[in-house]
Amino acid sequence: MTQGADIIATIILIALAIAIIVYLLHWLYRRSSKEVSFVRTGMFGEKVVISGGAFVLPIIHNITQVGMRTLCIIIKRGGDKSLITSDRMRAELVSEFYVRVAPDKKSVSIAAQTLGNRTLNPDHLKELVHGRFVDALGVVAATMTLDEIQENRGKYVKEVTTIAEESIGHTGLELETVSLTGLDQAPIEMFNPSNTFDSQGLTRLTEQIESRRKKRNDIQQETKIQIHNKDLETIQKELEIEKNKEFSKFKQEREISNQKAAERTETIKQKADKEREAEEAEIKSQEEIEKARISQGQVIEVEKRLTETRL
Repeated sequence: MTQGADIIATIILIALAIAIIVYLLHWLYRRSSKEVSFVRTGMFGEKVVISGGAFVLPIIHNITQVGMRTLCIIIKRGGDKSLITSDRMRAELVSEFYVRVAPDKKSVSIAAQTLGNRTLNPDHLKELVHGRFVDALGVVAATMTLDEIQENRGKYVKEVTTIAEESIGHTGLELETVSLTGLDQAPIEMFNPSNTFDSQGLTRLTEQIESRRKKRNDIQQETKIQIHNKDLETIQKELEIEKNKEFSKFKQEREISNQKAAERTETIKQKADKEREAEEAEIKSQEEIEKARISQGQVIEVEKRLTETRL
């Protein structure tokens, strides 16, 4: 009986020991994930864990979590914070910087040392890199005019990316991409006449506004003239068409009148011909009658003479 109880007690102790060991392993063993790596420091030196895990012993070990997700840092520059371009214009822009910790042990170690837990929160990370990104945007803007930035966005973004990558390279971060999502000229009210750069830009902007206003006015006046000329041309064409219509009508009426006159003339001629033919026939008939009468008279006269001769 005593031996059986000892065996049961031994089994219980072994199970309890295993449970305690499993619990300790679960509690002490830390795993990384696709979104979060960590760096363990303390006893045995530094260990960077990107995939997999490591034992972390309380008191003798310390860990720093490093976010591996891509974070979007939005930079907005407007109003009195707008950027000054090479032609002294003020550019208001919105840019998005997509950054992440490079997925290698060296970069993760550097990020843990320089950034700490900021890599887990975009707002906290923005506090650290905001000035560097603004500086990159401003440096490149100072080398290009506002029109050049607008017309060559790809070039502007590429140069900003180069400068920004250099500025964050020692922090363990890498820049995936930069997007220029908004670009506009700052309102004229944002130009400070007492500022050297702003006064130059204000002068140029005023000249451009007046030049565009004059050009717009010239275009409007030219458009009015073209409209008037077009209206005049339309009226002239309408009058020409109306005149041609009247001419055609007159010509048609004249042709009809001539045709009627010709028909009347032909009718009169035919009537005159018939009357002449009738008259000629009458005259010919009278002539025949007269000839017959004369012939008959001559015959009678001859007969009379013959009769007298016989007597």
